[in-house]
Amino acid sequence: MELTRKSALFFILSLLFFVPLAHAHGHHHAHDSGAIQTVAEADLPPEALETLALIKKGGPFPYARDGVVFSNREHQLSSQTRGYYHEYTVKTPGERTRGPQRIVCGPWPECYYTADHYRTFKRITGER
Repeated sequence: MELTRKSALFFILSLLFFVPLAHAHGHHHAHDSGAIQTVAEADLPPEALETLALIKKGGPFPYARDGVVFSNREHQLSSQTRGYYHEYTVKTPGERTRGPQRIVCGPWPECYYTADHYRTFKRITGER
């Protein structure tokens, strides 16, 4: 019985100490709400592939705002210095405006896809 109490106490103390310590150092796990998911380039919508191809070759881009600095106000991506990220429009079928889809890139090949106007991002993986 004493061993069980000591084990339980050790477990509780380790949760109180190690979990806050891990978060203080910025360690994130796949189950954390802030973890960025991934999407294979091959699984992107065709319009996102078109935008990615334009980014890869440096344009020309169809929208005046393509390539502007992305400020990351939503803090969904890691904090970086201003000018690190740039955003590009992904044409959304049926939309008369720019629509909600974007690709945001840091230094090549670090790019992210958002289908919901910056609420969530997925890191693009695969051939680029």
